[in-house]
Amino acid sequence: MSLKRNTLWNLAGTGLPFLLGAITIPFLIKSLGIEAFGILTLVWALIGYFSLFDFGLGRALTQQVASNLARGDDKKIPHLIKSGILFTTLTGVVGGMLLYVLSAPLGNQWLKVSELLKDDTAQCLIVAAFGIPLTTITTGLRGVLEAYEDFKEVNLLRIILGIANFGLPALAVLFYGPSLTFIVLTLIFARLIVLIAHIVLVNKRLIGSWVSSKGNGKEFKNLFSFGVWMTISNIIGPLMATADRFVISSVLGAAAVAYYTVPSEILMRVLVVPAALTGALFPRLSSKLKTEPENACKLYEKCVLIVLIILTPISLVIGLGSYWGLSLWLGAEFAEQSWMVVSALSVGLLFNGIAFVPFAAIQAAGKAKTTAKLHLLEILIYVPLLYFMLHFFGLFGAAMAWVVRAGMDMILLLICAKKILKEINCQHSCENYTINNVEVINK
Repeated sequence: MSLKRNTLWNLAGTGLPFLLGAITIPFLIKSLGIEAFGILTLVWALIGYFSLFDFGLGRALTQQVASNLARGDDKKIPHLIKSGILFTTLTGVVGGMLLYVLSAPLGNQWLKVSELLKDDTAQCLIVAAFGIPLTTITTGLRGVLEAYEDFKEVNLLRIILGIANFGLPALAVLFYGPSLTFIVLTLIFARLIVLIAHIVLVNKRLIGSWVSSKGNGKEFKNLFSFGVWMTISNIIGPLMATADRFVISSVLGAAAVAYYTVPSEILMRVLVVPAALTGALFPRLSSKLKTEPENACKLYEKCVLIVLIILTPISLVIGLGSYWGLSLWLGAEFAEQSWMVVSALSVGLLFNGIAFVPFAAIQAAGKAKTTAKLHLLEILIYVPLLYFMLHFFGLFGAAMAWVVRAGMDMILLLICAKKILKEINCQHSCENYTINNVEVINK
């Protein structure tokens, strides 16, 4: 399947559910109230964040299964998959237990929720904890399917889950009232159904051979050594993307979160474009860097240019039309609180979108350690900056702190990707030169 078609499937998988979200979000805000909806967005973020307890094994499985397929080494793949899925199951359970333990202090103290919502918040967090292992296992299985470039199947399931993510809360409110606990329960049920579907698809691809195979210690070690560094990036990256809303809640209260989170979530949906492209690019680069590094470099440069061309006018339109767009969608009162946040975030949107490509290239080259070190550096700068800007400039300050972080991330990733790809290309050229010389001498 072509990279273009894979990208379009990824785009559909992430973008189509957003169309439903555009309809249901105003309804949910009106039905739940601004504070309860803010809590729901925090639950969405927590489920996504705690899914990172797969410890990078989903992405690691994609990289290593794709590399084995490129080398024609199919025998290792079932053992590789079994090792990865066993580990994601274990870590998902640990992540779920952690959220379960934290649910009471989060709901009753840390998030500064009003008295009326404290019990419901704590209960919905307990329910959300059961979704963590479902999500980590699904992430691992999705990584396998993406290594085989089964993007059509992966994204049909992503569309179903995305529709459930936006649609089920609205249906729950219509039929059972504004109970956050029941809303989250429907979301967890949807994740269970999607997990079962992923198991069926992987069994179909490998004819069930991975289920009967034994986990291999060596394969697990290879996965873990790659995944542990990727985990650092996968923890810190989303933490920097979502930490602002938790800090806002702790400083300004849960009610203020919605004025930042709603426009932020909408803007992040624009990143479906680079995410779709790099999702398709990752397995392709993982295999090409093993066999055709020169073509891999050209493909990388082309993708950077495509993202730049697509996102520049989008970011410009969002920045200039923020007040008008928010007024039309959510009303003038909401727009008054959020339009400056949107204008600032539109700049960071461009930086963040471009950064997707070098990030994928570095990890496809097996250099997850590099992205982890960069993110460690960035969070040390970002967190103090976020607190400073929030205290002195409010929501707009939080947005500007994120823009600075996104710009720094983009520049550092572009520099590192260029260096790594150049080294791989030079090494491959030297190896070919040596092989050709040996062949000439033998003749």
